[in-house]
Amino acid sequence: MDRSLYIAMNGAKQTLMAQTTNANNLANSQTTGFKADLEQSRSMPVFGPGYPSRVYAMTESPGTDLTAGPLAMTGRDLDVAINGEGWLVIEGADGKEAYTRAGDLRLTTEGLLQTGTGLAVMGNNGPIAIPPSEKLTIGSDGTISIIPQGANATALAVLDRIKLVKPDLGQLEKQNDGLLYLKDGGVSPEDASVRLIQGALEGSNVSTVGAMVEMIELAKNFELQTKVMKQADENSGISAKLMQMA
Repeated sequence: MDRSLYIAMNGAKQTLMAQTTNANNLANSQTTGFKADLEQSRSMPVFGPGYPSRVYAMTESPGTDLTAGPLAMTGRDLDVAINGEGWLVIEGADGKEAYTRAGDLRLTTEGLLQTGTGLAVMGNNGPIAIPPSEKLTIGSDGTISIIPQGANATALAVLDRIKLVKPDLGQLEKQNDGLLYLKDGGVSPEDASVRLIQGALEGSNVSTVGAMVEMIELAKNFELQTKVMKQADENSGISAKLMQMA
């Protein structure tokens, strides 16, 4: 196989991989608390017999964009947003401690406090359970207070406290479930400096316009790679005819 054809084919393949990452970001541009995945391409020399005079493209993911998304006020009692740095602690599907900034919380029929995706929110003593109540308040420090059902309006009772943490961002990694975990698989200590805003949600940090522009650029790049493959194939055919004439 002609080396130029192989390199163009590899470039087209890597462009499709980058397009997959970008398309996933674009699809989650309206997802609460979503953090965009980063992608980049770099050239790698082709090693083998002779001098490495050719290079191929390699797409890689250097990490996740952990910058905060825009805040929107909802007025809903179970909606919370991190004010500044920090993370909500939830229980991942595998039982490990995970971190998110998606504060669209909800109560199950059994009274368990969960995220919008159905994962348990962690408190001082594990998953938080809330009994039937007339009113629920979540303080800026994560403290959950309720007025029990049928009780007097002044009978405010402190129930639990949402675990809030602020680990070093370099120690976090995003896994396939879209949640953040510590790289060493451990747990992060509670941080009292993390603050919540009740009745608000943090949106996705994906720039829709930026993702659309990148999608167009990647599409043009893929088209260029296919043109190179077509040209290499045509050159191969012409070379074969010249050899037959000789």
